[in-house]
Amino acid sequence: MKISVFFAVALSIALLMSCVPTEPVAPMVEKKPHELEMHGDVRVDDYYWLRERTNPEVLAYLEAENAYTAAVMAPTVELQAELFEELKNRIQPDDLTVPALFDGYYYSKRYEKDLEYPIHCRREGSLEGPEEIILDVNRVAEGYDFCSVRGVAVSPDTRLLAWAVDTVGRRKYTIRVTDLETGEALTDVIPEVTGNLVWANDSRTVLYAKQDPETLRSYQIYRHRLGTQPSEDVLVYEETDPIFSVNIWKTRSEKYILIQSEQTLASEFRFLDADDPTGELRMIAPRERDVEYSVSHAGDRFIIKTNLDADNFRLMEAPVANPGRENWRELIPGRDDVFIQGVEVFSDFMVVTERRDGLRHLRIIPFDGGDEYEVQFDEPAYVTWVDENYEFETSVLRYGYASLNTPETIYDLDLVTRERTLMKQEQIRGGFDAANYSVERLMAPARDGVEVPISLVYRTGIERDGSNPTLLYAYGSYGSSMEAWFRPHVVSLLDRGFVYAIAHVRGGQELGRWWYEDGKLLKKKNTFTDFIDSGRFLVEEGFTAPERLFAMGGSAGGLLMGAVSNMAPELFAGIIARVPWVDVVTTMLDEDIPLTTAEFDEWGDPRQREYYDYMLSYSPYDHVEAKGYPAMLVTTALEDSQVQYFEPAKWVAKLRAMKTDDNPLLLKIEMAAAGHGGVSGRFKKYHKTALEYAFMLEVLNGSLER
Repeated sequence: MKISVFFAVALSIALLMSCVPTEPVAPMVEKKPHELEMHGDVRVDDYYWLRERTNPEVLAYLEAENAYTAAVMAPTVELQAELFEELKNRIQPDDLTVPALFDGYYYSKRYEKDLEYPIHCRREGSLEGPEEIILDVNRVAEGYDFCSVRGVAVSPDTRLLAWAVDTVGRRKYTIRVTDLETGEALTDVIPEVTGNLVWANDSRTVLYAKQDPETLRSYQIYRHRLGTQPSEDVLVYEETDPIFSVNIWKTRSEKYILIQSEQTLASEFRFLDADDPTGELRMIAPRERDVEYSVSHAGDRFIIKTNLDADNFRLMEAPVANPGRENWRELIPGRDDVFIQGVEVFSDFMVVTERRDGLRHLRIIPFDGGDEYEVQFDEPAYVTWVDENYEFETSVLRYGYASLNTPETIYDLDLVTRERTLMKQEQIRGGFDAANYSVERLMAPARDGVEVPISLVYRTGIERDGSNPTLLYAYGSYGSSMEAWFRPHVVSLLDRGFVYAIAHVRGGQELGRWWYEDGKLLKKKNTFTDFIDSGRFLVEEGFTAPERLFAMGGSAGGLLMGAVSNMAPELFAGIIARVPWVDVVTTMLDEDIPLTTAEFDEWGDPRQREYYDYMLSYSPYDHVEAKGYPAMLVTTALEDSQVQYFEPAKWVAKLRAMKTDDNPLLLKIEMAAAGHGGVSGRFKKYHKTALEYAFMLEVLNGSLER
């Protein structure tokens, strides 16, 4: 393919000259290797210069990578277009969330055909009342490539709407306030904040979180009085410890405003009477290393979830009048076989989300001493959650359910009669029928004797003869469990013969707190070996073969992709690494980069020799070698504030210089506004999915050329 060769040559020039593909220019970027020294160890980084975000030559280099990717993928343009339309058309074009009652209004979000963003609406008194549009995000997004709206909150008197918008993707939001009676915007505009905000009960005061302008650590809580300038806002709380960040929210009871300071191993709460926003900010319990807790409110007590003397967490209660740790009383003890994931508190009952055998369960506990019970589920792999429940005083619980072959389903459960009512099931267009797909949950033996859960779905009737292309996905960090969600776009793979599998590797909390602890810090390599062993298990069980097995992960899951590409490249036909964090040691030594200081307890502090050596022993960028690698597609965004674009860019450059195979290696950079999750909008995101799927299909066909 001549065009492929042309761009390959152009890119080779770009690597040396930092040029655009067709017109070399004199180098402006300093190309001398950069030496990084720590503990007497010197690492040489040949591509450190790619950090210069605003340098025209660096930008030209990134554009050259995009041009090369476009050239290599040119034969798939029609396939990508077909996939995009298929993915887009599977989504209901006109859609409405289930209306949720709050303070006399039914709130919902709806989507209109071909529009990318939600329209926030409400109806007063009943579902038959006239619709009132309170925020049309499509109008907010006009003229912008990217639009993220968060913090949408109606004032307690129901007359005003506070909301926050980011139109770049770097998580720097601007708070705005709309008069819902007139539709006019108030003069109150608060820039450069997190978008984490709450109303005080006077409907005239907004409290919000502000971030450090460089590291983006959320560290201050301010109080804004409507009609005043942001410069007049009052600092309510400042977190001075650089490893802690702060959040603010309101209890469902609307009685208290909570301010949380948290980091990986500890948390601390303060509370403020929502009726008195200028009042005293009171402590619940001071921070203590290795003690985490969260807080809900009911009546004269706080309900507290904590790991204090309970690795899998337990539930406590404490009087609002004196909530210190010395007054905590146990409600539900910690158990070795049950992980308490969360609790939702209402006036007369609470719902505890517990995880057993890797699956969520909803436990209903009345406060009047009535019988406890669980919501029952039948499938072998599923996810359930407490959905939008705004009302504090209610006898109805709204919850959601989905599985790998069951679209998102919303139920209302009457807590008196225990009858449930189906409120909505996501409609999947294109002839989807859940009966055509089978779901399994398997246990893969890991090399150290533990068993790793794998959830998988496939078209019913496949043969286990090794002939099935398979996509294996995982994350495995921060205690974030990968749930068996229904993913409409995956149907396009299943209908093309793929098996889709999720490896619930260590580093998540699927099997309890120990599962997380066994995949972090000095045990992080368990995450990587679990994934490799899961892939080999799928091969041994006849689901697939190495020449048909693909791996995918993003962010910290991209670190996983980088690690397994070095550790077991022969196991995979292709790897897709989304916004991958791959230069572990360099990033964790740079405290100016967002997230670094807050994550020493997740990854380790490389200023300590033990952690430096261990992190260096798996850092993907530091272990690129002169050997064969699978076909690889790497994606990133110039404005990503969580994993900086230069990490995947440097990694690809080093791979391109050292790998010995002829497999395609592609880097796709979103140069326009985009965040860590890529572009915004419910349809636009499928362009990247179509690219990823086309990449895998063409690798299978053996038709991609470098």
